[in-house]
Amino acid sequence: MSGATISLHTRDGHLASAYEARPDGKPRGGLVLLQEIFGVTAHIRRVCDGYAACGYHVVAPALFDRIRPGVELGYAKDDAAIGRDLRSRIPWEQVFADVAAARQHVSGAGKVATLGYCWGGMVSWRAATQLEGIAAAICYYATQIDAYVAEKPRCPVLMHFGESDPIATLDHAGGLRAAQGAQVEIQVYPAGHGFNCDEIPGFHRPSAELALQRSLDFLSLHIG
Repeated sequence: MSGATISLHTRDGHLASAYEARPDGKPRGGLVLLQEIFGVTAHIRRVCDGYAACGYHVVAPALFDRIRPGVELGYAKDDAAIGRDLRSRIPWEQVFADVAAARQHVSGAGKVATLGYCWGGMVSWRAATQLEGIAAAICYYATQIDAYVAEKPRCPVLMHFGESDPIATLDHAGGLRAAQGAQVEIQVYPAGHGFNCDEIPGFHRPSAELALQRSLDFLSLHIG
């Protein structure tokens, strides 16, 4: 497995940086991994490396490059406020262009899935409803998804929620269930927001490990 920073050319002429991780052998498929509001951090790069070690060709586009290149925030409240501000200034069409460029980059690996955390979870959801060429989508504690629960995904979707999450709430999960029925698989864990990130106090190892196994099973089923 090898990882490196690369550049992606988008359909609207933007040159975005991205972290790429390739498996040692033939890829099982491609994976577009979508960041939290903190940027393509060391944690996100490790997650990419983990999925590459499981056989996937992974790329994580730096979605904040449109506003401020090279953003890599910490996890304090002030950092989160900066991340939310940056997120709010990027139009959806630009986000979709970055995701589409990442999808194209890994398309030679076979079928392509998206997988995102926090803001990236919502991006993964909307990529599944708005973009072509996405074979499956995984969304961890997707923030602000309540405005988009009625959108119809074009592929199978797996959602992970924490039962005590005050941001991506169980009400949001219920809204998805009501709007989507069996089209979307929703899993709930005894954890709060960000339970997959081992760099914050809210990290919950049992939930993270179970969600990872479910995610790998989902990817195996839908992209290889």
